[in-house]
Amino acid sequence: MTRVLSPIRGHAVGLAGVPDPVFAQAMVGPGTAIDPEREPGTALAPVSGKIVKLHPHAYVVVDDEGHGVLVHLGVDTVQLKGEGFELLAAEGDTVVAGQPLVRWNPAVIEAGGRSPVTAVVALDAGADALAGVVESGAVDGGAELFTWS
Repeated sequence: MTRVLSPIRGHAVGLAGVPDPVFAQAMVGPGTAIDPEREPGTALAPVSGKIVKLHPHAYVVVDDEGHGVLVHLGVDTVQLKGEGFELLAAEGDTVVAGQPLVRWNPAVIEAGGRSPVTAVVALDAGADALAGVVESGAVDGGAELFTWS
Protein backbone atom coordinates (compact mmCIF):
# COMPACT_ATOMS: atom_id res chain seq x y z
CA MET A 1 0.00 0.00 0.00
CA THR A 2 1.25 3.44 -0.91
CA ARG A 3 0.57 6.49 1.23
CA VAL A 4 0.30 9.56 -1.02
CA LEU A 5 1.14 12.82 0.72
CA SER A 6 0.07 16.34 -0.11
CA PRO A 7 2.82 18.12 -2.04
CA ILE A 8 1.61 21.53 -0.85
CA ARG A 9 -0.30 23.35 1.86
CA GLY A 10 -3.81 24.58 1.12
CA HIS A 11 -7.42 23.39 0.93
CA ALA A 12 -8.44 20.10 -0.65
CA VAL A 13 -11.01 20.60 -3.43
CA GLY A 14 -11.09 17.17 -5.10
CA LEU A 15 -10.39 16.66 -8.79
CA ALA A 16 -13.81 18.13 -9.59
CA GLY A 17 -12.42 21.43 -8.29
CA VAL A 18 -9.71 21.63 -10.96
CA PRO A 19 -10.74 24.15 -13.65
CA ASP A 20 -9.56 21.79 -16.39
CA PRO A 21 -11.90 19.10 -17.77
CA VAL A 22 -9.11 16.57 -18.28
CA PHE A 23 -8.25 16.57 -14.57
CA ALA A 24 -11.79 17.30 -13.31
CA GLN A 25 -13.16 14.22 -15.08
CA ALA A 26 -10.26 12.07 -13.81
CA MET A 27 -9.22 11.31 -17.39
CA VAL A 28 -5.58 11.26 -16.29
CA GLY A 29 -6.44 9.10 -13.28
CA PRO A 30 -8.13 9.28 -9.88
CA GLY A 31 -6.84 11.43 -7.07
CA THR A 32 -7.57 14.82 -5.58
CA ALA A 33 -6.53 18.46 -5.84
CA ILE A 34 -5.31 21.20 -3.53
CA ASP A 35 -6.03 24.92 -3.80
CA PRO A 36 -2.72 26.24 -2.43
CA GLU A 37 -1.99 29.02 0.01
CA ARG A 38 -1.18 32.16 -1.99
CA GLU A 39 2.40 32.51 -0.80
CA PRO A 40 5.82 31.34 -1.97
CA GLY A 41 6.43 27.72 -1.12
CA THR A 42 7.84 24.40 -2.15
CA ALA A 43 6.12 21.42 -3.72
CA LEU A 44 7.06 18.14 -2.05
CA ALA A 45 7.48 14.57 -3.23
CA PRO A 46 4.12 12.81 -2.68
CA VAL A 47 5.78 9.40 -2.27
CA SER A 48 9.27 8.01 -1.83
CA GLY A 49 10.71 6.77 -5.10
CA LYS A 50 12.30 7.84 -8.35
CA ILE A 51 11.47 11.03 -10.26
CA VAL A 52 10.61 9.71 -13.72
CA LYS A 53 9.40 13.06 -15.14
CA LEU A 54 10.29 16.52 -13.92
CA HIS A 55 9.09 19.70 -15.54
CA PRO A 56 8.98 23.03 -13.71
CA HIS A 57 5.16 22.83 -13.51
CA ALA A 58 4.69 19.06 -13.06
CA TYR A 59 6.41 15.89 -11.96
CA VAL A 60 5.89 12.16 -11.58
CA VAL A 61 7.41 10.08 -8.79
CA VAL A 62 7.20 6.26 -8.97
CA ASP A 63 7.52 4.27 -5.76
CA ASP A 64 8.95 0.76 -5.23
CA GLU A 65 5.50 -0.76 -5.85
CA GLY A 66 5.37 0.83 -9.31
CA HIS A 67 2.77 3.43 -8.34
CA GLY A 68 3.32 6.64 -10.30
CA VAL A 69 1.96 9.85 -8.79
CA LEU A 70 1.58 12.96 -10.94
CA VAL A 71 1.68 16.40 -9.31
CA HIS A 72 0.55 19.17 -11.67
CA LEU A 73 1.19 22.65 -10.20
CA GLY A 74 -1.64 24.83 -11.48
CA VAL A 75 -3.61 24.81 -14.72
CA ASP A 76 -2.09 25.82 -18.07
CA THR A 77 1.20 26.46 -16.28
CA VAL A 78 3.07 24.63 -19.03
CA GLN A 79 2.60 27.87 -21.00
CA LEU A 80 4.93 29.64 -18.53
CA LYS A 81 7.85 27.57 -19.86
CA GLY A 82 9.35 27.31 -16.38
CA GLU A 83 9.05 30.98 -15.44
CA GLY A 84 8.18 31.28 -11.76
CA PHE A 85 9.35 27.77 -10.88
CA GLU A 86 12.72 26.61 -9.54
CA LEU A 87 13.67 22.96 -9.69
CA LEU A 88 15.21 21.58 -6.49
CA ALA A 89 15.81 18.05 -7.81
CA ALA A 90 16.53 16.35 -11.12
CA GLU A 91 14.79 13.74 -13.23
CA GLY A 92 16.15 10.34 -12.23
CA ASP A 93 16.78 11.33 -8.62
CA THR A 94 15.64 9.03 -5.84
CA VAL A 95 13.62 11.04 -3.31
CA VAL A 96 11.96 10.61 0.06
CA ALA A 97 8.26 11.45 0.55
CA GLY A 98 8.02 15.05 1.73
CA GLN A 99 11.30 16.12 0.10
CA PRO A 100 11.08 19.56 -1.60
CA LEU A 101 11.19 19.22 -5.41
CA VAL A 102 10.00 22.56 -6.86
CA ARG A 103 9.93 26.10 -5.50
CA TRP A 104 6.99 28.23 -6.76
CA ASN A 105 4.62 31.05 -5.89
CA PRO A 106 0.90 30.34 -6.40
CA ALA A 107 0.08 34.06 -6.02
CA VAL A 108 2.22 34.85 -9.08
CA ILE A 109 0.53 32.05 -11.05
CA GLU A 110 -2.88 33.46 -10.18
CA ALA A 111 -1.82 37.05 -10.90
CA GLY A 112 -0.88 35.86 -14.39
CA GLY A 113 -4.46 34.73 -15.00
CA ARG A 114 -3.99 31.01 -14.31
CA SER A 115 -5.40 28.80 -11.60
CA PRO A 116 -2.83 27.52 -9.08
CA VAL A 117 -5.05 24.55 -8.13
CA THR A 118 -2.76 21.52 -8.03
CA ALA A 119 -3.85 18.04 -9.10
CA VAL A 120 -2.38 14.97 -7.40
CA VAL A 121 -3.18 11.94 -9.56
CA ALA A 122 -2.62 8.20 -9.26
CA LEU A 123 -1.49 7.26 -12.78
CA ASP A 124 -2.83 4.05 -14.32
CA ALA A 125 -5.03 3.36 -11.29
CA GLY A 126 -8.69 2.51 -11.04
CA ALA A 127 -10.75 4.69 -8.70
CA ASP A 128 -11.40 1.62 -6.52
CA ALA A 129 -7.66 1.30 -5.83
CA LEU A 130 -7.69 4.50 -3.74
CA ALA A 131 -8.99 4.84 -0.19
CA GLY A 132 -9.42 7.74 2.20
CA VAL A 133 -9.23 10.37 -0.55
CA VAL A 134 -9.23 13.85 1.03
CA GLU A 135 -11.51 16.11 -1.02
CA SER A 136 -12.23 18.95 1.38
CA GLY A 137 -10.72 20.85 4.26
CA ALA A 138 -7.37 22.31 5.13
CA VAL A 139 -4.30 20.25 4.25
CA ASP A 140 -0.70 20.70 5.30
CA GLY A 141 2.18 19.84 3.01
CA GLY A 142 3.19 16.27 3.83
CA ALA A 143 -0.27 15.28 5.15
CA GLU A 144 -1.79 12.06 3.79
CA LEU A 145 -4.15 12.64 0.82
CA PHE A 146 -5.05 8.99 0.08
CA THR A 147 -3.77 5.46 0.14
CA TRP A 148 -3.27 3.35 -2.96
CA SER A 149 -3.46 -0.44 -2.78
